[in-house]
Amino acid sequence: MILTVAALILLALFLLTWRLSIRLDNYSFVDVTWSLAFAPVALWYALAHDGWMPRRAVIGVLVAAWSLRLGLHLWKRVASHHPKEDVRYAVLREKWKVNRERAFLWFFLMQGALVWLLMLPVHLIAQQEAMEFHPLEYAGLALWLLALTGEGLADAQLAKFKKTNRDPNAICQAGLWRYSRHPNYFFQSLLWWGLFLMALPAPWGWTAIVAPLAMLHFLLNVTGIPLTEKLSIEKRGDVYREYQRTTSAFVPWFPKR
Repeated sequence: MILTVAALILLALFLLTWRLSIRLDNYSFVDVTWSLAFAPVALWYALAHDGWMPRRAVIGVLVAAWSLRLGLHLWKRVASHHPKEDVRYAVLREKWKVNRERAFLWFFLMQGALVWLLMLPVHLIAQQEAMEFHPLEYAGLALWLLALTGEGLADAQLAKFKKTNRDPNAICQAGLWRYSRHPNYFFQSLLWWGLFLMALPAPWGWTAIVAPLAMLHFLLNVTGIPLTEKLSIEKRGDVYREYQRTTSAFVPWFPKR
């Protein structure tokens, strides 16, 4: 029942976003909803489950805080560009010329399903009845906080670069972006590995491995790095190819000479 309610919350959120996107003729708003959708589900799990209250409070607040920070960050970006659509959705718009609205409906619903899957660790953590924190939970919490800080720093560095640099074809290589072409994706992936560690002590906690693996797959093979890199090469050409040659794609590392 608890998982069903979570699914219904997500269904409502993404259906409303789909209708809003059609009305505003801008499908970029799904990014905002995807980010914000974790907060109500995390709070629902924290309230609905009967695990140890301090653990439920910690996981609910942590995930909701991350969700709201990322959602606000993306809202500012999408709102500042509206009515111009994110180039990723402009590409999909051209690809799905036939039955476009229906195609985007399924796309939005799949985003909701992904959120539901990614929240499996939180569902398991909130059920854990042990009345003390396990060492793995402390380790996962430390990794989560590190990832949250890194993701926020990467977003802030990129936003500052875009604000102060007038050349639309310039590449941000400031701070973390000097050591990784996608530090925001790297730290986002770490967030889910942190949740996996926190879920491990719970009954069936090992099944939470599907969440970080799913996130890693989407970032490395689907809508994350591949599409972003393809569009960056089309826009910046050899300048971006040189950035690819010298800079790690995902894991931050020292640049090549």
